[in-house]
Amino acid sequence: MKAARAAWRGLEPVHGMIYFVPEARRRYGDLGLSARAGYFASRSAAFGRASAELVISTFYNFNPDLVRQALDGAWDATTPQQVLEARYAAAGEALRRAGIHELPHLAEVVELTRRAAEAACEHAEGRPLFAAHAALPWPQEPVLQLWHAQTLLREFRGDGHVACLLSEGVGGLEALVLHAATDEIPVDFLKASRAWPEDKWAGTQERLRERGLLDGDSLSPAGVLLRRQIEERTDRLALPAYAALGEGGCERLAELGSPFGHAVLEAGLLTLG
Repeated sequence: MKAARAAWRGLEPVHGMIYFVPEARRRYGDLGLSARAGYFASRSAAFGRASAELVISTFYNFNPDLVRQALDGAWDATTPQQVLEARYAAAGEALRRAGIHELPHLAEVVELTRRAAEAACEHAEGRPLFAAHAALPWPQEPVLQLWHAQTLLREFRGDGHVACLLSEGVGGLEALVLHAATDEIPVDFLKASRAWPEDKWAGTQERLRERGLLDGDSLSPAGVLLRRQIEERTDRLALPAYAALGEGGCERLAELGSPFGHAVLEAGLLTLG
């Protein structure tokens, strides 16, 4: 399980950068979408003309009012196919800017990542966001094949993570507050990007203190244990994809894939904003 997690973590920046790079904002803007509308529309475009309620449900931790406002009129301005084309074009531009296409072992990294993603497709039940993306055609360009494969693996894992949160009675805002309490990511970024009002954030903190999961603004021992259990269960739910590679294949992908993630970071593609 550790090797599978390392394989995913090493390449996760290759997918995640799409939510931060100017290439994406520019291409969505060309379609008449604001940055926020572009985010919600592009990630949900695999569903077709996704309603705000579908996005609220599957994305899980955003303020519903933000989603409804962002998507209001989005599908009048453009189409899901146009948004998907813009997303893939932006991903390719940004990754080439980071020099991904020039790194050694690209073909092997693509082959391993695609094999894991295709294995995940045999386990799509209960994973709606993953299943929608899995139905999209595979790109031809190796760089975009890698991005698509890692996108599938990210959404496969993400849907499993939502299932774990639900099973533990942790709602979307509660998950954000618990995440903020780890100090792994700036709390101001979480508040701004998810747009929850301060009073709801504070109220959720108080409820989590009553549950014994927070001690002040930090995780209590029970909160640390709960988050660890959720992450471990999320790892287990992601294993059907990486089992296709075996332990050796996961270790190989972790080794070869790490420079790709580092290249994205070093190029500044994952700068929080």
